[in-house]
Amino acid sequence: HDSVMELAANASVPVINALTDMYHPCQALADFFTLHEKFGDLKGLKLAFVGDGNNVCQSLMVQGAKLGASVHVATPPGYEPKPDVLEAARAIAAENGSTVEAFYDPMQAVAGAHAVYTDVWTSMGQEFAAHLRNQVFVPYRVTPELMAAADSGAVFMHCLPAHRGQEVSDAVIDSPQSIVFDQAENRLHAQKALMLLLMQDARR
Repeated sequence: HDSVMELAANASVPVINALTDMYHPCQALADFFTLHEKFGDLKGLKLAFVGDGNNVCQSLMVQGAKLGASVHVATPPGYEPKPDVLEAARAIAAENGSTVEAFYDPMQAVAGAHAVYTDVWTSMGQEFAAHLRNQVFVPYRVTPELMAAADSGAVFMHCLPAHRGQEVSDAVIDSPQSIVFDQAENRLHAQKALMLLLMQDARR
């Protein structure tokens, strides 16, 4: 992440963060675009993220707060989002009438949520810790029982690729609630729009 920030600080053209260990803003942009398609106005919407407090989680917190959506996160102890990111997201949310909260109990985070989101338990560069993570995160698997705690019209989200039977059960990712392929398609549209916007600004 520091390398991308240094590049942006010294570049004469826009620099897109396509993914760093700190944030994944392009993914979150497509995700909230997908939620807008499904629910319309995002103000008052509640998104629950269950799993690792990773780059995807942190981008969802910040971007959700900016859009007036509440983001509730459930992680195992020791795998929380970075405290400074959580604090910044909460401050933004307070300005927009929403909340960003962190829990250890996935049921507490998911209660009443309009969308339930998860990601892989082991991200790129963490393969050395996969065995431990595969044990620690078992209580954070998204199952039909966990989805039942969400709103009756809730959708399931994942940035893909998913490890079936680990972070999500087949019964959830294959269910009518799953919008994972809508998310995947919208990555194309959201990123095209982002590049067009930046190129138009650069030509002015």
